[in-house]
Amino acid sequence: MKIGEVAGASPRHDVIVVGSGVAGLRAAIEAAEAGLDVALLAKDTAHDSNTDLAQGGVAVALSDEDQVGLHYADTLAAGDGLCDDSAVRILVGEGPAYITQLIEWGAQFDREGTRLAFTQEAAHSARRILHAHGDSTGREILRALWRKASALPSILFLPHTYSVDLILREGACHGLSVLDETTSATCHLEAPAVVLATGGAGQVFLETTNPPQATGDGIAIAWRAGALLRDMEFVQFHPTSLHIGGAPRFLLSEALRGEGGLLKNAEGRRFAFDADPRGELAPRDIVARAIFQEMSRTGADEVYLDLTHLDAAFVKRRFPRIHSTCMRYGVDMTSQAVPVAPAAHYLMGGVSTDHWGRTTLPGLYAAGEAACTGVHGANRLASNSLLEGLVFGARTGIALLEDRVSPGGHSSGTFSSAASCGPGDAAGIIAAVKETSWRNLGIVRGAGGLTSAVATLDAMLERMPAGGGCAGAPATRPGLEAVNMATVAQLIASCALERRESRGGHFRSDYPARDDSNFGRSSLIRLGMTRASFGPAVSPAP
Repeated sequence: MKIGEVAGASPRHDVIVVGSGVAGLRAAIEAAEAGLDVALLAKDTAHDSNTDLAQGGVAVALSDEDQVGLHYADTLAAGDGLCDDSAVRILVGEGPAYITQLIEWGAQFDREGTRLAFTQEAAHSARRILHAHGDSTGREILRALWRKASALPSILFLPHTYSVDLILREGACHGLSVLDETTSATCHLEAPAVVLATGGAGQVFLETTNPPQATGDGIAIAWRAGALLRDMEFVQFHPTSLHIGGAPRFLLSEALRGEGGLLKNAEGRRFAFDADPRGELAPRDIVARAIFQEMSRTGADEVYLDLTHLDAAFVKRRFPRIHSTCMRYGVDMTSQAVPVAPAAHYLMGGVSTDHWGRTTLPGLYAAGEAACTGVHGANRLASNSLLEGLVFGARTGIALLEDRVSPGGHSSGTFSSAASCGPGDAAGIIAAVKETSWRNLGIVRGAGGLTSAVATLDAMLERMPAGGGCAGAPATRPGLEAVNMATVAQLIASCALERRESRGGHFRSDYPARDDSNFGRSSLIRLGMTRASFGPAVSPAP
């Protein structure tokens, strides 16, 4: 791997991969090993991604006590009737081989003696969660992938490179316009294939476990270019984020409850069983709603995650990163309950792809959280996201070669219509998007709030001149992120308004029942549609 800067990079590549998390790295490695010239872009540095923050682990049926069929059944159950069956079979069937390969590349998962150590998480029927350094699994996976990528000279890594919009010609993607944050210059990178692996959009919400980079850029870029989006209404709210004034909404892993952590209210009563017989180990959407309802009932701003009954040495050894973070904010989780509240965590929807990362726009691919293969359905099973990034990131890399991607013959063509706001405008828009989303697109939704959100977000977007800056302002990262966040929030709101039922991560107080006859299909939306439609996933164009 070579590290460069946009100003000194070749303007032409075989493949541009946007995003340096697990899905982007895995796609880049696969393409580079096949001999393709890959430009790997990151908004910030190499390790600023959701992958780096992933604590609990990666789900895979590798233990002697587990079966691929059980992992398959658990994934379908969590997906609440909306999973793509064949995508799930690919995930759980190919996952063990990709995890074994990652171990061969140097990933060091925790062990009990010579055997891999597996833990339990909510909605899993077996102990199948591999973890590393207790609670730093994503960081260890990134370390192994970066080590592998660094040995491949055909990968050019471009940090501090913000992706603005796609270059389109004759209905196909031919590259990307980018903002070089080191010089504030906009440049054009050409390639017959672009892979969007930009992660999710948690920053659309006021409360989120996601890093600052998760502003939905890849999804907004694909939307403006006319690619089909799928299931945008399904947002997963993690039940337990650290809830202390002045502290970030740090994720408190599902594995804490898997190892025996208990949810209690201020009076010390366990309340999760009021919502589900599985209690703290029910699927995330159920636990998050149970916490929301308990907070609403008591008027409290948080509930408590109690591990004080567990051995203190075990807790420190098993969750060193979480323990040290809580200590930093004055909470010793071995001797006192930790205040927690739900926060936006994962987007199940995204850019619609086939099982090889191909979108409906020729030349455009997507992988990881920015993509929607249908593998998660309406609600992601805990710890399936890292596995998805590995499996479908690699499959995207394979597709790049199978599609006979080769350099040459590019043309700048036209751009999809990006907009940017000046820094002052951007701060106000971002704050308004976050507040609007948290108030109306959160854990419990209703027609009134959704209608209000659509109108508010539509009005914001209408005030942003298509293809230009607010009041002629030059493109800036805050301005571009503001537009992307407003766009993604509007898409979530529009799709949520049309899905008049409750399912998985989407709960309507006015339609609390699941309605398979009318809404047992994916929502589909693209540029030019006035409202989402419902139907089977549309195959990408050849």
